[in-house]
Amino acid sequence: MKFASWLVLAISGAVPAVSLAATRHNLILFVPDGLRSQVVTAATAPAMAELRSKGVDFRNSHALFPTATTTNASAFATGHKPGDTGDFSNSLYAGFRVSAAGGTLTPFLESDPVLRQVNEHHGGNYLHEPSIVAAARAGGYATAVIGKLGPAAVLEVGSLTSGATLIVDDSTGVPGQEVPLSDEWRAAFLKYKVAPAAPSRGSNGNPGGYSSQAGFIPGTWVPNLAQQQYFIEVAVKVVLPHFRELDRPFVLVFWSRDPDGTGHSQGDSTDRLTPGINGATSLSAIRNADTALAAIEAAVESLKLTPTTDIVLVADHGFSTISKDGGGSPAQHPDTPYSDVPPGQLPPGFLAIDLYAALKPDAPGLRLFDPDDSRRELDWTKGAHPLHGNAILGEDADQPQIVVAANGGCDLIYLPESLPGPRPKAPARSPVSQKKLAARIVNVLLGREYLSGIFVDESRFGRIPGALSTAEIGLGGGNAVTPHPAIVVNFASRVIADCRYSEPTLCAAEVADTTLLQGQGMHGSFNRADTWNFMAARGPDFRAAFIDPLPASNADIGVTIAHILGLSLHPTGKLTGRVLTEALSTSPNPEPLPVVARGITRSDPDPRYHLRTLLNTQTVDGYVYLDAAGFAGRTVGLTEADPTR
Repeated sequence: MKFASWLVLAISGAVPAVSLAATRHNLILFVPDGLRSQVVTAATAPAMAELRSKGVDFRNSHALFPTATTTNASAFATGHKPGDTGDFSNSLYAGFRVSAAGGTLTPFLESDPVLRQVNEHHGGNYLHEPSIVAAARAGGYATAVIGKLGPAAVLEVGSLTSGATLIVDDSTGVPGQEVPLSDEWRAAFLKYKVAPAAPSRGSNGNPGGYSSQAGFIPGTWVPNLAQQQYFIEVAVKVVLPHFRELDRPFVLVFWSRDPDGTGHSQGDSTDRLTPGINGATSLSAIRNADTALAAIEAAVESLKLTPTTDIVLVADHGFSTISKDGGGSPAQHPDTPYSDVPPGQLPPGFLAIDLYAALKPDAPGLRLFDPDDSRRELDWTKGAHPLHGNAILGEDADQPQIVVAANGGCDLIYLPESLPGPRPKAPARSPVSQKKLAARIVNVLLGREYLSGIFVDESRFGRIPGALSTAEIGLGGGNAVTPHPAIVVNFASRVIADCRYSEPTLCAAEVADTTLLQGQGMHGSFNRADTWNFMAARGPDFRAAFIDPLPASNADIGVTIAHILGLSLHPTGKLTGRVLTEALSTSPNPEPLPVVARGITRSDPDPRYHLRTLLNTQTVDGYVYLDAAGFAGRTVGLTEADPTR
């Protein structure tokens, strides 16, 4: 039987046998990366639509901000928000040069060698919270993780070096990069005649591009078929049969790169906002993920595991179409030629370039460096931009005053308190001078039309007019051990006028700091299109045909899984989700449901532009959920009036 593209996280381990007939149930976490809630119908994704209708339909779901893959993977992995896990986005300031990423200070975390090095740098657990998968394995569950490179390992970072949990991802079979494979699993792969070597994405990995000589080069027109096929074969031919033979409860995670991977690279909409991420290739990617779910469900049924198996289906984030309109950004000045950027559009690193251009007159020694290109100094007036959008600003590349980590729909700005590198730790920089620098950066950014909302670490810099605190959005006030961003900026978004859908969250275009083209797909933003992820569940521990109107988040999914598995975690931080008791079959009748309070938080207005950062929230039982944030009129799904008035 042949199945289409897949991405699976399967969790396995050798622990004392427990009969599947026991009260403990199996759990499958299926993550269709980047799947928007409202795009799922019986026509676009029949298996997912059926699971949602027969199980629990989480209508009011939320990804965590930044709406990045590894950030939300850390929520599934631990049940905590990024202020505790320190996984602030896919690209972040590591605080040291990561040799596994070419010596950069701003590594991209979707890499096993990078995650391994960052993890080891922080004592073997950069998330600083217990792994739910590891706890399940210690509690007697067989565990395995299969799927997309990066988030697969985030689910159980300890197994990057130990191999205690099976991790199968893009790097499986690649010498020097692969996660160790235990003797037990090597024997299982051999027994079931599946090679422990993942294929590449092939043409699906082609993002296209632009050059001043050749013009536009379209991205891919095919979903992630070959690689996904391999992952699903690992799941249904190796992992699930092996679990059945072990005859003990299991946890399997399957992380499908589609629709996200194809949506990022699709060639349906080169330099055009329509159809954007709603074109034929993107829709095929949704069906690709749906087919993977159907194959796993069929395997569960054939192995007679359905009565004892819960399936939690949840996307890490939503998705938007990329816009490269900077609204007068100095970085897109028509006299500045970029050989790989269409004329008049924003280049990768536009935020860093704009900061440099604004700060340079008052700091003659300030220079702009690319951390991803051997810390090479850049002259943006001659058409040079950071390769991936990340940048160092300072007089010396080895002594960064400002570090920018580009993340598509948002950027993280760091003001290092001490210097990175092997030298003895330098004295902390003057808090007074850093407060002034933070205020200056915010004042510069408030004048950029491509921005919509600013968040500042008030514990270091105090309140700055126009900006809210990172503590308001779960990024501050926690126990994270990775460097904390000083400032987080959200990019503007708008509804595409000639979109095929009437639902605004399916028609969002967001400004993005990325190497991808206008018209391709992106996330990371604080618009409701990116925060409204698909979420559903079915199985013996969940209510049947239940529509849950209460807000739910990816952190809730983590703690709910831990609750279902009967795990006793010992958290370090307090920024956790809630157990979704109203959706569980083991809970009392949920009527009447708790009251949901909707509200809006406003920053102080800045004196020059009179802008306020607004934050839409929902609160239930003391847990706060974040809908959207930004400046009035610049964020899709942002409500500007206070609903409680």
